[in-house]
Amino acid sequence: MAVLLVDDLRSFLDGRSADVARTSAAGVRLLRGYRNRRLDELWLDHDLGGDDTIWPVVEELERAAFDGRPFDVGVIHVHSANPAGAAKMAQALRHWGYRVVPASGSPLVGYLDEPAAASPYTSGGRGGR
Repeated sequence: MAVLLVDDLRSFLDGRSADVARTSAAGVRLLRGYRNRRLDELWLDHDLGGDDTIWPVVEELERAAFDGRPFDVGVIHVHSANPAGAAKMAQALRHWGYRVVPASGSPLVGYLDEPAAASPYTSGGRGGR
């Protein structure tokens, strides 16, 4: 199963295998790797540390759909703790036909270490941290 998590601090608590991006730039880069193949689950956080947000990733998904070639994503889980940001993300992605499931507070994602010990500047890699 192909899974991509874009979150600056959190990881999957169950240890599942996933590509993990800690910044929006890394998220876009990893998402593009799924351009011509199925992505079963895409997990998105809104605020990615500092001034970075998920919007470059959302825009990549929107552009693909606008061009008539949406990414083949089974489900997009919006797990952001930012209610306004999560709602805007879900609305934008649903507009383009993506299946979006609210997942704020999901027990599947959380901090493996103390948040202060996490670096928001790392990216990529199977399994995250």
